[in-house]
Amino acid sequence: MTHDWSQLRDLATRIAGEAGALARARRSHAVIEPVATKSTDVDIVTAADQATEQLIAERLTGARPHDAIVGEEGADRAGSSGVTWLVDPIDGTTNFFYGLPGWVVSIAAADDDGVAAAAVYDPTADVMYSAHRGGGATRNGRQISVSPVSPPLSRALVGTGFSYRSDQRTRQAEILLRVLPEVRDIRRLGSAARDLCLVAEGAYDAYYEAGLNRWDLAGGWLIAAEAGATVAYLTPATKTRRLLLAAAPSLFGDLAAVLSAAGADTDP
Repeated sequence: MTHDWSQLRDLATRIAGEAGALARARRSHAVIEPVATKSTDVDIVTAADQATEQLIAERLTGARPHDAIVGEEGADRAGSSGVTWLVDPIDGTTNFFYGLPGWVVSIAAADDDGVAAAAVYDPTADVMYSAHRGGGATRNGRQISVSPVSPPLSRALVGTGFSYRSDQRTRQAEILLRVLPEVRDIRRLGSAARDLCLVAEGAYDAYYEAGLNRWDLAGGWLIAAEAGATVAYLTPATKTRRLLLAAAPSLFGDLAAVLSAAGADTDP
């Protein structure tokens, strides 16, 4: 079945804007209770996460009743159109909970060939990123592209993120000790979708993280790739936790080599 990915990009953008407004209103009124936990006792989910995902699912169902939906907070609907929506209603919930910036709404549409349309909205900054397959990536409607940085790797500003499990964080700290001396500096903002968009607009030169879920990275992956980034897993598909690297093409190989020397591609 043929799909108009530019139309799905527009749909994702509209819904992400509406969902972001809802989440921002919930946060400004401090309506964030009850707070629960998921994978560990520090991996939180708020009522706003759930309400925002419900709104997104309702809007997608109304506009595209035959599409499948997979959401971080439990939205799960089978479809017959060949399109699956991957939804992260609030990526960066810890930032959201503490009243920090850097949380986003991520909505992406995928087919058998991968993600093909996406929007990532940052409500606190009122910044909308979007992309569709072959159509490039934009920030608030303006075309964006990756950093023009060139080697050596010591010029690169690199983003990363960490697991909610303490044993995995220990391993990630060991890897970071190998990476940090090789690059300009490291940033950790707390939202994979936002980090990938920062690579897309050239604010980061690269970003790596292990153990991301499909809804965490789907939208940001497409936006970064359409902006010219090289985006790929470094970890074999046989591994449960995989290491994602997104970087300006000129730096991808060098940073991948550093991560490999640290063992991050086989034990992230």
